[in-house]
Amino acid sequence: MLKRKLMLLALTGAVASCNAAAPSVEDNIKKLLAPRIGGGVKIESVKATPYAGLYEVRAGGDIIYTDKKGEFIFVGQVYNARTSENLTKARLDEINKINFADLPTQHALKMVKGNGKRVIAIFEDPNCGYCKQFRKTTLKEIDNVTVYTYMLNILSEDSTVKSRNIWCSPDRNKAWDEWMLNNKLPAAAPADCKTPLDQISELGRKYRINGTPAIFFTDGTRIAGAIDTAGLEAKFKTVK
Repeated sequence: MLKRKLMLLALTGAVASCNAAAPSVEDNIKKLLAPRIGGGVKIESVKATPYAGLYEVRAGGDIIYTDKKGEFIFVGQVYNARTSENLTKARLDEINKINFADLPTQHALKMVKGNGKRVIAIFEDPNCGYCKQFRKTTLKEIDNVTVYTYMLNILSEDSTVKSRNIWCSPDRNKAWDEWMLNNKLPAAAPADCKTPLDQISELGRKYRINGTPAIFFTDGTRIAGAIDTAGLEAKFKTVK
């Protein structure tokens, strides 16, 4: 009797060991797709979706889809046919949220208009034409807003030179506006002037900002690219 019980226990343990060692569907997909995606892009996660048996694969800040066996890759947007909701965009908005309170506002230029109750942070390159247009239109027309501007230099080495000169100006906010609105450059920065540009570049990498302007809201959501006044006002209404 005792011998039989020991054999049953041994068999149960062996089955449990096999089950524990068996890789999950998600692990199998990750293993299969990692070499196929290539380019040094790391797969961050694999997750089953509630639609069409697809699996969501997060890689390099983007989302692609695959089947259970990882045999096919689907690149594109998934929509809800009944509501027209872009499910891929909604998911990207969710996973790319930031903690707005973590932004180092001491590294930003600060502008307050009206009561300043609505708050945004913008990452801009001084050589970005869309950024200049955004300032000349939307930011000029919008009111009751506080704007934190981070000079993110991603377009050229000249961007870094301009940002350094602006940051080291006696009135950096005025210098930024003079350049972005009127194309007037400040004097060259003193050799011993320290800037937060390296820290801002690190933020850009952390938040996967690949283009400017990039606008962040207090709920952690973002808009990539310029937006008109009506669009910004509409967005503010959704921020909780």
